[in-house]
Parts: sequence; C-alpha cells; structure tokens
Amino acid sequence: MTEVVATNETILVVGGGISGMTAALEAAETGKQVVLVEKRPYLGGRVSQLYKYFPKLCHPTCGLEINQRRAKINPNLTIITMAEVTGLEGEAGNYTATVKLSPRYVNDNCTACGECGKAVEAEFDNEYDYGMSKRKGAYLPHVMAHPMQYVIDPRIIGTDDAQKAKDACKYDAIDLDMEAREIKFPCGAVIWATGWQPYDAAKIQPYGYDRFDNVITNVEFERMADPKGPTGGKIVRPSDGKEAKNVAFIQCAGSRDRNHLFHCSRICCMASLKQTHYVTGAYDDAQVTIYYIDIRAIDRFEDFYQEVKAKDNVAFTKSKVANIITDKDDNPICRGVDTEGYHRYENTHDLVVLATGMQASVSKSDFPVDIVINREGFIEPDEANGGVFAAGSASDALDVNRAVQHATGAALKAIQVVNRVAGAEG
Repeated sequence: MTEVVATNETILVVGGGISGMTAALEAAETGKQVVLVEKRPYLGGRVSQLYKYFPKLCHPTCGLEINQRRAKINPNLTIITMAEVTGLEGEAGNYTATVKLSPRYVNDNCTACGECGKAVEAEFDNEYDYGMSKRKGAYLPHVMAHPMQYVIDPRIIGTDDAQKAKDACKYDAIDLDMEAREIKFPCGAVIWATGWQPYDAAKIQPYGYDRFDNVITNVEFERMADPKGPTGGKIVRPSDGKEAKNVAFIQCAGSRDRNHLFHCSRICCMASLKQTHYVTGAYDDAQVTIYYIDIRAIDRFEDFYQEVKAKDNVAFTKSKVANIITDKDDNPICRGVDTEGYHRYENTHDLVVLATGMQASVSKSDFPVDIVINREGFIEPDEANGGVFAAGSASDALDVNRAVQHATGAALKAIQVVNRVAGAEG
C-alpha cells in the first residue's frame, strides 16, 4: 500500500521520464522531500524506448541505469508508478495534490522471475514497442524497467488467465483484489514533467500512414532498430518482413505546417541522420534518401550532419513530399518536386519513415490546475502559474540534453519556493 508522508515543503514531480527523474533527483539530493508520480508502470519515459542517442550513437541504458541507482539510494525520494495527478488545489507553498492510483495487481514481493508471464496465454499490443509487437497479459514492461516488477493487465482480471498467473507465483506477489484508489497529500511546489508524444501520423492523409504498411514513424523505426525490439534489430518491411535496404526519411512530417504542428521540434533532423546510420550499418548495399525542407543541425551537430552527407549511399532531396502511393508490391512511392532543380520525381522505396514532430502529452483541458499554455500546447514560464513549473519537453520540444538542463532549472525554481515556505515558518 502506497503511503506518502509529505508537508508543504515537499516537492511534487509529475512524470517520471528523463526530465522528471532529473528534477526529482536534483531536488532530493539537496535534501528536499520529493514525491515522483508516474502514469506508466515504470520510470524512464520515451528515452527508455530509444535505441541510441545522437550524435555519439551511444545507448540510453547507461544514463538510465545511473539515474535508477541514484533513485534507489535516496531516502528523500518517494516514487509512485501507475498514478495520475487528478487534482491540485491551493497556491504556491501550500498545495494539496489528489492522486489516483491504478492497481498493478502485483506487490513488492515480486522478483521479476517471469513465471506469471509464462502461465498467461492472452496477448495484447505492446505499448513499449508502439504496438509493433505483442506482450502477455502478465508482463515486465521492458528489460530495464524500474521498478523491476511485473504488471497484470486489467483486461485479464476475472479470467482464468489471472488465476493462472496467481497460481504460478511462488512469492505471493500477485494480488488480484487490488483496486484503484485515491490519495491526497500536501506539497509546496509542483514540477510538471509529463514529456511529449509523437504527432499522430494518420492525420497526414497524403502520406498514407494508416493505409500503407511500409510507411512508419520515426519512433517506430527506433524500436525496430533495437535488438530488443519487435524485429530483433532487423531493418525490415512490416508488410512482408523482407529486408528494407532502400529507405526514405521524410522530414517535417506534420511539422511547420499550419494544418498540423506550427512549430519545429528541433530533434527530427538529427533523429533521421542518426537513423540513417541504422540502415547503412545494417546493409552494405543500403540506399537512403532524406527528403527535407532544410536541415537544422547546429553547433556540434553540424559535424554529424556533414558526416552523413558525405556517405555515397545517402542522398538529400530538398523537397516537401507531396504524397505517397504504392505499387502492386506494396513499395511506397514518394512523389513531389525537387526545389533545387524543379523537376518532378516519383521515387520507389522499400520503406518510408515519417519524421513526425513532438507535441505536449497533456492538453490544456486535462491539467488539474489553471496554467498558461502557448499556441503549441507547451507550458509557458509565467508568474500566473504560481508554484507550478514545467520541466523538459512539457515546456517545449527539446532533445535529451536540453531537457535535462531545463529540468535542473525547474528543480531550482521549486526549491526556491519551498525554501521560502521554510523561511516563513521558521
């Protein structure tokens, strides 16, 4: 049973991705009491779903492992997963938070042995792989999940599968009688670190994401490239499983477009340049085409861009692809006009990857408190927000490095608020 001991000097962090973890740890390591609330069954957010970072092409697991270790040893940090903040009342220095807890149906006795997963037969789309694979009704979200505990899908509760899972557990870790409940506790400041979500590619009708199997998004491609992902790291076509050696990346898919997202998400160019390495590294005879409006690679990223540009098997076509059709073999065909030669093209590829942009995960109507939101849906730094501060991608479209820096700043602002509370009461 989750118990929260808190005061009006406690800092509440909403969201356990890389920004939320950073803000929570930075505050807790200064001695502040912090409660971290995460909607998913585990911490790590979308960073945990990445295969590699740009530009060094290193794996995120290292940074995640360090943060998880910091979280485990810090007595000032209380972590609540499968929870949502549904209410926030009061003012800076004196809030009351209402949090809804969803049942995990697994308690702290869990050793992640996996026997419950073996016993269960029901399968569901795997959210961690963006629905590109299946998982059991009793499952470990991913290999580095924190907490390292299984989850029982509520859709099997009341079925024979649920009982099979319980019977298979040797540690009395499965509690099928768990129920959703609500808790309330005080806090002095709130850090909103709910992150981002990929823009819905199905809304970009000319690209046929919802009609063509071999048109996928950049986040799906990232999971595909991961050896622990849905294809075991093989770059293949979803339609037939054949090797995808001729891959196209369409930049600004739904971004910088008054019909979709007004803003540039900053990361998409670099993400596609990174993912180009996945293709050229997988096949010696690979061919990659990047359709772009302009490449936004600044500072140290410029060298990374020039490195990719120098590859003989990578072509850059300055064009906003007009639409995609397919031939009888399900090969996607990109059609448009090259603006550097003004000639029309109809280029056939094995696979097309849409570089969709980042948008805020929480809409203004879903916030439990009045907050200032800009046109793009991100939280504005405004005095009207009181003691509620945005961290990372809740504030803007940011890469991991900038999100971590921003989260550290948010932690400092929250600390200042609770310090004023402590000073006033002292």
